[in-house]
Amino acid sequence: MPNVNSAAPPARLAGFNALGPADAEAELLTCCACRAFARTVAALRPYRDLAQLTAAADAAVNDLAWSDVREALEAHPRIGERAGGAGRESAWSRQEQSGVDAAGRAVLDGLAEGNLAYEERFGHVYLICATGLSAGEMLARLRERLQNDEDTEREVVRAELAKITRLRMAKLLGDQS
Repeated sequence: MPNVNSAAPPARLAGFNALGPADAEAELLTCCACRAFARTVAALRPYRDLAQLTAAADAAVNDLAWSDVREALEAHPRIGERAGGAGRESAWSRQEQSGVDAAGRAVLDGLAEGNLAYEERFGHVYLICATGLSAGEMLARLRERLQNDEDTEREVVRAELAKITRLRMAKLLGDQS
């Protein structure tokens, strides 16, 4: 798992800092598919290290309006469904959900049913930072979260989005430790 507390390779961070606003925003959209997030984080450049960038990203996610969080959620596939496409974001999503690859039919069916129940209850995709989790763990957490009220679940979703964003920011800047 990427270490978000370490410094990004200087050349990668310097290159990111040197991008024009539109290019920086495009890079950031692969980490969190929300235009308000990308605009905010890009506007705060330059960053001295990954820790400073990560702190800015965390703050940006926490400050998003719920409609902006929903925009970001639209880019995430259901847990258990493979992200299509050849882009970086799709590849990262497939890596993040790799814990589903070895799941048995009962767990996969449970995830499919749970995803639908979650979407019916909350109106959006079930989001979890799946990195390092087995399909069974993802399913157990989904079932737990179905018990949440709307406000509690929004807090959990925002926290999960921030975790995913942190991991992807580290990948973006080449920190694979």
